[in-house]
Amino acid sequence: MPDDVAAARATAEEESAFSHPPVDPDATAAYGDHPDQVIDFYAPRGEAGPGGPAPLVVVLHGGAWRAPYDRRHVTPFADFLAQRGFAAANIEYRRGAEGGAGGSGSAEGAGPVAGRWPDTFDDVAAALDALPALVREALPQADPRRIVLTGHSAGGHLALWAAARHVLPADATWRTERPAPLRGVVALAPIADFAIAEKLDVCGGAARQLLGGEEHFAERRPYADPALLLPTGIATTLVQGRADIVVPQAVGESYADAAAKAGEVVGLTLLEDVGHFPLIDPAAEACAVVAAEIAQLAW
Repeated sequence: MPDDVAAARATAEEESAFSHPPVDPDATAAYGDHPDQVIDFYAPRGEAGPGGPAPLVVVLHGGAWRAPYDRRHVTPFADFLAQRGFAAANIEYRRGAEGGAGGSGSAEGAGPVAGRWPDTFDDVAAALDALPALVREALPQADPRRIVLTGHSAGGHLALWAAARHVLPADATWRTERPAPLRGVVALAPIADFAIAEKLDVCGGAARQLLGGEEHFAERRPYADPALLLPTGIATTLVQGRADIVVPQAVGESYADAAAKAGEVVGLTLLEDVGHFPLIDPAAEACAVVAAEIAQLAW
């Protein structure tokens, strides 16, 4: 496909995904004192499987870990899941600040830097640790014993990372002694391999910025790069559009290859004529495929 045609389609897909009005949650709970340390909860509406408490889908939004993109843009996706009978928890976390003041991350030009080190990881770890107690209080319709992590783009990275905390280096503050009690992970066009992402300059060097710039990239990768945190022993599926020019197919394929070399099978669902944003767009057929992948793990 010619570059200009691919770019035009990507723009149209992004506009469609962002055209839906935000959907307010049924409840919100804080997992820390910072304004971004909150989780929105969506109660299940509709039937996705057998009766009883609904599986809980934990959503981690994308946006290259940059400040302008918060959880509001995936609220229609969270509502989409709730309408299919899932309970949903939409996690907010600290991202890179405007003008490059992203924690210890260095600004590489004008505009918001990607992520905060270590704050972004601190928040995701804290949110997942607090989630069981919060969901029992805020969303009793959910079954905290049946949790599936999902995330889009940078959020897909965070979902893979959160499921791999038990294989982090021994000196990592986020390390857990045992695997998280998850039914699985469904990562949507995830930034899953930082080496390939850097080679392809995904999101303008976002992975490098997340780790604090070039001077910290190599030393911090073992603590942050899902491709280096394998095998996890947790069922994992990647869903990827073949026409994605934001996070290209090669990134997810590299993660799947790394998993195979570590003795783990990772599912890779490749969707024809689909780019980056239809995966979280309730108006797109790809979003229904995502819900089906989640259901396979959840029920």
